[in-house]
Amino acid sequence: MQKLVLLGDEAIAQGAIDAGLTAIYAYPGTPSTEITEYAIRSKEARNGQITAQWTANEKTALEAAIGVSYAGKRAMACMKHVGLNVAADPFMNSSITGVNGGLVIVSADDPSMHSSQNEQDSRYFGKFAQMPVLEPVNQQEAYDMMAYAFDLSERLNIPVLMRITTRLAHSRAGVQCVNEKRQQNGFGLPKDSRQFVLLPSIARRNYKMLLNNWPLIEQESEIAGFNEYIDGSDKSMGIIATGIAFNYLMENFENRVIPFPVVRISQYPEPTEMIRRLYDSVDKVLVLEEGYPMVEDRLRGILNHGKQILGRLDGTITRDGELNPTIIAKALNKHIPETLPASEVVVSRPPALCAGCPHIDSYNALNEALADAGQGHVLADIGCYTLGALEPFMAVNSCVDMGASITMAKGAADAGLQPAVAVIGDSTFTHSGMTGLLDAIIHKTPITVVILDNGTTGMTGGQPSEATGRLEDICLGLGVEKDHIHVLNPIKKYHDENVAIIKKEFDYQGVSVIIPRRECIVTLNARLRHLKAEKAKS
Repeated sequence: MQKLVLLGDEAIAQGAIDAGLTAIYAYPGTPSTEITEYAIRSKEARNGQITAQWTANEKTALEAAIGVSYAGKRAMACMKHVGLNVAADPFMNSSITGVNGGLVIVSADDPSMHSSQNEQDSRYFGKFAQMPVLEPVNQQEAYDMMAYAFDLSERLNIPVLMRITTRLAHSRAGVQCVNEKRQQNGFGLPKDSRQFVLLPSIARRNYKMLLNNWPLIEQESEIAGFNEYIDGSDKSMGIIATGIAFNYLMENFENRVIPFPVVRISQYPEPTEMIRRLYDSVDKVLVLEEGYPMVEDRLRGILNHGKQILGRLDGTITRDGELNPTIIAKALNKHIPETLPASEVVVSRPPALCAGCPHIDSYNALNEALADAGQGHVLADIGCYTLGALEPFMAVNSCVDMGASITMAKGAADAGLQPAVAVIGDSTFTHSGMTGLLDAIIHKTPITVVILDNGTTGMTGGQPSEATGRLEDICLGLGVEKDHIHVLNPIKKYHDENVAIIKKEFDYQGVSVIIPRRECIVTLNARLRHLKAEKAKS
């Protein structure tokens, strides 16, 4: 067997390719981005054997994957946890349509919010949609689960959600890969031509089939092998550890031998019989799970017959943030050596826009244009330009979700805010800003929309932007008047001119679009290095 050193994200991609993947779609979002990047770089994608593509947003990614499944082939859609919110409509309905070819959705959660607005737990989405959820303990299991996930999806006629978290996504380990890759499914439409037609009469029928399938889905959690009961001699406490939390638990015991009985959970719904066996044999239960106290909450509700249950809900484990071996050691009452706080060892360095970033000049111009208006006029969005909220700019006043800048500016303008300014990136605009702009155009709302066009999806590493070369045409097509679309060059030389244009549009009682356009300094430097290398070769 071939052994590769892979990130958790890369192990998922390789596992899917080896399991007969036909297509993968995604919108980049940390910590999920490297799954699709790996697939795009794979020889299978380069040879045209698989389709690996970035899409406008997570909803379109999942809908494309459902289309591949409709045609009988295996597909995957990847996103971060807040991206699953965007894809919620097709996600929820996909469990009602069922599948034709295997369908796996990967959602990468970000506990501690390293690069996210929240730390929501995607396991609840799986429970909400009544579909199986896989949560690998390590990179090897992430790889191994992919073949099982596609097989399970096709066998039980249901999509499968894989939930991972930041540390697994972005840490490396040796992964044993199979020698014989599975061939891709042949093309074939659903035997039931009405399967994917969710008219109420058909949806009701399909939903009954989903409910009737649930006992089989529960049985899989008990027998598939990803959940495990590990007996122990010390019955004073039992431990339930889910996903990567099991790794953190093992790090606290020499030779990875735990004296307490343990239920390891990597597949949901939870293995009820294993948990019942544990609960009945111990004095108290400690629940270790990355994210929300989902298992702990269920345990208290179903089996709370007087035994003490420890975890996030009672404060044994902190309610927010990532788990780590030290947090678990404290929960086990193990001695923790004294260490200095990080603030006494490492000087804090807040994130900042890159030197030479075009957004610097854009914010300087915007701030000067707003000097007489005072604070609170700029609604921003998700992207590296959100750093404009920090010093030295202090230029933006919101960051809620992808695309919210334009619709929030519209609402604020409707409530009397003048001028009302939306700041959004080019990639975020095509992700979910266009519909908000259309609302503002239809209602002639007096807002100024600043689309910061750096020609890439900069926050996640420089993936292509769907907006490149299209922004003016999109805005014109939606109905922005040509005289109120301005493309600026955000450099110091044109600062005064740019300020004047922005201030003039503040006075317009309709929708204005201002597009400061200059290539991201990071992708520019990378492109110049590549050109230099190519020139040296020739």
